[in-house]
Amino acid sequence: MKLEEAITKRIYALCEERNISPNKLASLSGMPAGSMKSIFYGKSKNPGTRTLLDMCQALEISLYDFFNDDLFKNKDLEGTY
Repeated sequence: MKLEEAITKRIYALCEERNISPNKLASLSGMPAGSMKSIFYGKSKNPGTRTLLDMCQALEISLYDFFNDDLFKNKDLEGTY
């Protein structure tokens, strides 16, 4: 699995847990809805750490909590450069 796919799946799962849409998360994070759309449709190959931090703060979790998921325990994650 590619890293960006794992990040997208994690964001989606967190949105589902909190019963909010990705667009709502974008709004809470202070980012344009188009930026979230780019992450979900694979146009953003590398969401920045600041973007992830803003999302985590909106979700009231830490970056550790974001990455502390089985999705990221896979040693075969591939990054896109």
